[in-house]
Amino acid sequence: MTDNRNRTVAEIRHAFSKNGGNLAAAGAVAWMFEKKGYIVVDKAAKTEDELFEIVTDAGAEDLRDDVDNFEIITAPADFDRVLEAVKKSGVEPQMAEVEMVAKEYKKLEGTEAKQMLKLMETLEDHDDVQKVSANFDISDADMAAAG
Repeated sequence: MTDNRNRTVAEIRHAFSKNGGNLAAAGAVAWMFEKKGYIVVDKAAKTEDELFEIVTDAGAEDLRDDVDNFEIITAPADFDRVLEAVKKSGVEPQMAEVEMVAKEYKKLEGTEAKQMLKLMETLEDHDDVQKVSANFDISDADMAAAG
């Protein structure tokens, strides 16, 4: 989104170093993520069994229980078909997009969790940043403590 790539890279590099990280070369952590369809549905919309049947019949790879929501994971090629099946069943997704999804998550606690949340906020607030993908897992207690 930038008209000055050098300035933006310097600003992003500064954000990382200020928050205990390093900006790696392009593609250096790409192996940790894979492109997937990601659909989030409120748990109140359908039971897990009903939703599982709807999305697996449409080609979804996985249905995850995330406390308040269900997360539906699809191959990018199956995303539109699964999304259409969800909507056709009367469920309006809270979020639906093809994005980079982490293959594994790293648990962060205490100071590391606080530092990561501050870095994420800094990156998301930057005008030239369109999307941030991450592979961290922070408990609700640490999220609340970080503010």
